[in-house]
Amino acid sequence: MHHNRHSIHIIALLLLIWSTQGFAQVGELRNNLAIGLGGGYNLSSVDFSPTIKQGLQPGVMGGVSVRYTTEKYFSLICAAQLEVNFAQRGWKETIEDGSNNTYSCTTNYIEIPFFAHVGWGKEERGFQFFFNAGPQIGLYVNKEEFYGSSKEYPWKPELRPNNINQQYGKPIENTLEYGIAGGAGIEWKTSIGSFLLEGRYFFGLSDMYGNSKADPFGRSANTTITAKLSYMIDIIK
Repeated sequence: MHHNRHSIHIIALLLLIWSTQGFAQVGELRNNLAIGLGGGYNLSSVDFSPTIKQGLQPGVMGGVSVRYTTEKYFSLICAAQLEVNFAQRGWKETIEDGSNNTYSCTTNYIEIPFFAHVGWGKEERGFQFFFNAGPQIGLYVNKEEFYGSSKEYPWKPELRPNNINQQYGKPIENTLEYGIAGGAGIEWKTSIGSFLLEGRYFFGLSDMYGNSKADPFGRSANTTITAKLSYMIDIIK
């Protein structure tokens, strides 16, 4: 069943990649290349099966982006955008077993999203609204675990609901992740470059841990909400 599920995920990912090539020269041609820097704030969780009750784990992200604008189709500006970012993901458990223990895990990734970028509004000076959507891959770097306990309430993972405690100290087994990402925002075009504010969501299709019947988790996929601020300048216009 797991193999069939991943086959569906891979097919969906390929369809997304092909869909980003859909702006096939049907409007006014453009040849604009822009590069930029960006950073932001992540709120992450992990979709576990069996379920682990959790809140959102805060983190940071930042990196570089390249955007190539190919055409204007009616009022839509169509482009492809590639990014390479450092991103902190992870999860923060909501432990309600009376132990007063706390636990959170920060997982660090190099993420590479490839977006179809569609904007409408001012091309030269002024404001432009935009959407980004496309596939994203991530390369796992390392992780940090934070265990909270006290003399009165020592660390007691055996009290967890349904005895789900295999995640503590467990190494990340799948160092390559893939999923889909999308967002929307506003771009302010000025004489000194563009300033962009975007809200973004990443939905992982791959699992951090093995998901066979012998493994403790059938699913362990990252999800992340991001608020990002970027600055871009035109190199070719």
